[in-house]
Amino acid sequence: MKKIVVAIDGPAGAGKSTIAKMVAEKIGYAYIDTGAMYRSVAWKFLQTGKEFDEDYISMLANTMVIMFKPEASVNRVFVDDHEVTEAIRSAEVTALVSKVAAIGAVREAMVDQQRRMGESGGVLMDGRDIGTVVFPNAQLKVFLTATVDERAMRRYKELIAKGQQVDLEQLKKDIASRDKQDSERAISPLRQAEDAVYLDTSDMSINQVADYIEGLVKEREQ
Repeated sequence: MKKIVVAIDGPAGAGKSTIAKMVAEKIGYAYIDTGAMYRSVAWKFLQTGKEFDEDYISMLANTMVIMFKPEASVNRVFVDDHEVTEAIRSAEVTALVSKVAAIGAVREAMVDQQRRMGESGGVLMDGRDIGTVVFPNAQLKVFLTATVDERAMRRYKELIAKGQQVDLEQLKKDIASRDKQDSERAISPLRQAEDAVYLDTSDMSINQVADYIEGLVKEREQ
């Protein structure tokens, strides 16, 4: 059976990364967390303490090296040999990442890295534009989504479990705002590829979603 490229796209909080990691582990594929790549650029820029500057951020994106090292249930992320797995999930990075990802030169730099990672197949990537821009010829594309209320509740439970104090209504507003930003940006906006499988996971468990996508992969591998 041939190993294929699997592209999972969808809005913020849809569970793409969680599902992608599970499926990749089950089928023996490499998991490339594209969201972590943009977060890494935002993190790298925040370390400089500079005012927002698209040209400077673009330069960083073109010179930094991002690597993934799967370890047990954690996909460790490194920027220029410095581990940033936890650091890129900070509130500061989260607040900046959409703005950074909207910079054309940053997206070009990340897409180049992503394509190199996936050129031989056997990879699973998730993001906003994998099936439309990064790998438009991917053998399997899935558009994973859920209602804003459901996505906010999932995020709420996740943060509460980590001991963080969060406001559910504010989370809903933040997710709706992120959807708007991602869908309306000029470069590589969030949209469903015409040949993608649409999957609303609002009433599905994580295991149900992972099993369904694994089945789709097996069909395409034939």
